[in-house]
Amino acid sequence: MESGRVDEVTEERLVEARAKNISHNVRCTECGSQSIEDSQADIAILLRKLIRDEIRSGKSDKEIYTKLEEDFGETVLYTPKFDMQTAALWLSPLLVAGAAGGIWAYKRYRQKTNVHIMALNLVRGVPLTPKEKETMLDILTPPPPSRGTSSSWWRRWVAQ
Repeated sequence: MESGRVDEVTEERLVEARAKNISHNVRCTECGSQSIEDSQADIAILLRKLIRDEIRSGKSDKEIYTKLEEDFGETVLYTPKFDMQTAALWLSPLLVAGAAGGIWAYKRYRQKTNVHIMALNLVRGVPLTPKEKETMLDILTPPPPSRGTSSSWWRRWVAQ
C-alpha cells in the first residue's frame, strides 16, 4: 500500500515539473508580457490546468505546444517556429546592412577606379574634362588643418 502512494507522489511531482516547464514557455494571452506560470489572470490559471490535464492524459510536450498554438495562435509561445515569415523578419536587418555595405564598397571602388583612370589619362596626355579636373583637384588638395580632433579622425578613416 505504501509503495502505491510513493508512486502517486512521484508521478504528481513529475507532472508538476513538466507543467511548470511548459508554463514558463507559454505567454499569457491577457497580460502578454508574462508567462502563464507567473500570471494570475483567469486565462493563465485555466491554461495551467489545461496543461496539467493534458500531461495526465499522456500527451507529450510537443503535442501540448501544438494544441496551444492551434487554439491560441503562434503568439502564445515565446519561441515561435522558424519558417519563411520569421526568417524574413529576423534576417531582413542583415540583408539591408549587407546591401548598404555592398553599395558603399562599390562606390568606393568606382571612385578609386575613376581616379586611376584619370591619372592614367594624364600620363598618356589625354586632356581631362572640367569635371575630371575638379575631381582631381579635390582629391590632390590636402584638407585644411582642423582645430578639433573629432573631424580629423573621420577624414583619416574615410581617406583609407
